[in-house]
Amino acid sequence: GSPRHLGIHSGGMVLTEQPIGDVCPIERARMDKRTVLQWDKEACASMGLVKFDLLGLGMLSALDHMMRLSERWLGESWTLATLPKGEPAVYDMLCRADSVGVFQVESRAQIGTLPRLRPREFYDLAIEIALIRPGPIQGGAVHPYIRRATGREEVVYPHPSVEHVLARTRGVPLFQEQLMEMATVLGDCSRDDADLLRRAMGSKRGVERIEKVQKQLFTGMAAKGIVGDQADTIYRQILSFANFGFAESHALSFATLVYYSSWLKLHYPAIFLVGLLRAQPMGFYSAQSLVGDARRHDVVVRRPDLLLSAATADLEPLDPAASPPRGGLDACLVDHPERTEFVEGTPDPTPQHRRDGAYAVRMGLDSVRGIGLAVATRIVEAREERAFSDLADLSRRAGLEARQLEALATAGAFEGLELDRRRALWEAGWTERLDQLEGLRFSAPAPTLPLMGEVETMLADLWATGVTPEGHPFEHLRPMLRRAGIFSVAELSDPRGPESGRRVTVAGVITHRQRPGTAGGVTFLNLEDETGMLNVVCGAGLWRRHRALATRVNAMVIRGLLERRDGVTNLVADRLGGIEDLHPDAASALETRLRSRDFR
Repeated sequence: GSPRHLGIHSGGMVLTEQPIGDVCPIERARMDKRTVLQWDKEACASMGLVKFDLLGLGMLSALDHMMRLSERWLGESWTLATLPKGEPAVYDMLCRADSVGVFQVESRAQIGTLPRLRPREFYDLAIEIALIRPGPIQGGAVHPYIRRATGREEVVYPHPSVEHVLARTRGVPLFQEQLMEMATVLGDCSRDDADLLRRAMGSKRGVERIEKVQKQLFTGMAAKGIVGDQADTIYRQILSFANFGFAESHALSFATLVYYSSWLKLHYPAIFLVGLLRAQPMGFYSAQSLVGDARRHDVVVRRPDLLLSAATADLEPLDPAASPPRGGLDACLVDHPERTEFVEGTPDPTPQHRRDGAYAVRMGLDSVRGIGLAVATRIVEAREERAFSDLADLSRRAGLEARQLEALATAGAFEGLELDRRRALWEAGWTERLDQLEGLRFSAPAPTLPLMGEVETMLADLWATGVTPEGHPFEHLRPMLRRAGIFSVAELSDPRGPESGRRVTVAGVITHRQRPGTAGGVTFLNLEDETGMLNVVCGAGLWRRHRALATRVNAMVIRGLLERRDGVTNLVADRLGGIEDLHPDAASALETRLRSRDFR
């Protein structure tokens, strides 16, 4: 059939020598003053047009925020060029898979690979980036590379003539450049054919394009005595890259951001969290999971406050009356050119490296439901002119609607005005309308209202901001879970805990569901409780039996076999259930306030 509408690449640009309307048909886009090409990207490439895809990275914005915060609050000025290189403690942190929020290596698959690969130098990070991609996974590169990197398998090459091509990746092709060079060395392909391979990698028509040079590849390999299974294996590796393999240059540039974000997470965990919150939405995890991870790194997170919060998240001294002490080890201030090895089982020294330990994170007013950056900025500007006398004064001067006042009240943002949440909600309903005269107001004495309990406060936080700054929802359920014989994530991850192979039960919030096309129908769940995160593996049969519940419920009780190997802990599930049997009220409340991030 014919295309019915245009799918527009938000960052795609085409350059032409002549006016573009003289080269290909164009039409107006929905956005004002924008035009789009009527040809698709494949047709543009076939006609020789120069096409660029501009990549925007939220992590770059987050890093900029972090460095500005470091200079403002600690007087420590950094740029990406001056951050110390090669610090062993940074690589130690990654070897422990402590990478939530870190660029590119925070996903379930990456966290499961880091303790096995054990990166110890910069190029290892580029390998880590390139390894967990559909191309290398389908080409069977992941496990052989890890075995060779850890000395459990000998490094061998498909043919002696490509040793110089594959030496840096231990005989395993990982990068697009390597596949192109293998095609020219082994298959006697021309540079044009190799470039065709490059363009095919990641293209929707990739397999079709690679098959065009199949005959040339096999003819060239046969001339060098590479036939049969050996030739088929090499061709299969090349073909797998049609499902997206990384360019080495791309992996190296991403690896720099992995190191920079890891360094900042290690030394400035509070600043790291603020930078990520300011750059939302981005990354693999929600703000709730990022705050939970920061809390497990001893970062104090405080809820939005009308009198204390900036428009966006920021730092504030833990003790405003004290002069904040300087923390952290000065070893982080210099480069470390010498490679060191990771010693498994040694105590985690991460807290010793923290340099912003005198500061808490104060959530911004923009984190409250229905507020946003523009309204939060108006509130702060009005507050800087003079203090707010009451909610009516706030409403009039900042131009707030009743629903916005109620959201701020639910978030506890008016405690600085000596209004608890229920009293603030009552008064929000009595604020004057924006079109009323200044000084004219309606009021009624508030009835005696009970204070919210801990669970009510937590649920109010989730509704208003999506974040529970003072604790995780499952902290309140833990005594009941212990009585039911349900383990925490930390207990399952501890080598001194239940032995590998034991059938155990765990409960938590499902933050992600992921069913990669390369996993043969297996679905992966990321389960989080107050102590950490756990990867749960659901076989195809189990998923079919529990699909209705597993796709609907966001707080689950899961039973399965514990797997602990090479520093990685997984749970192979054999039963899924909700928490309603344990705590019906909590199940209902959490389901209406929690959302998972699901991927293919």
